[in-house]
Amino acid sequence: MRKANDKSIKDAIEQMLNVYKIKRRFDETHVVAAWPDIVGKSVANRTKELFIRDRKLFLRIESSVIKNELVMMRQQIIQKINEEAKSTLVDDIIFL
Repeated sequence: MRKANDKSIKDAIEQMLNVYKIKRRFDETHVVAAWPDIVGKSVANRTKELFIRDRKLFLRIESSVIKNELVMMRQQIIQKINEEAKSTLVDDIIFL
């Protein structure tokens, strides 16, 4: 029998992340880990560097052809990342 103040583990973890103000960092780490699912394995294998800072995704791509394709798809990638995080995590992509 459940008590009135019982929470699911998911709700308890989410509340803990919010209380300690680490939810945003947790979401950023999740997006970096899910990068192959977001853009595909072929692009992910050619990604040298990937990190998020100040709502900007920084990327270093070794192939100029793939880099050009990603520039053209910038808004679609931002939308996929924000859908994956279920919040506005990234506003811009910077190519290094």
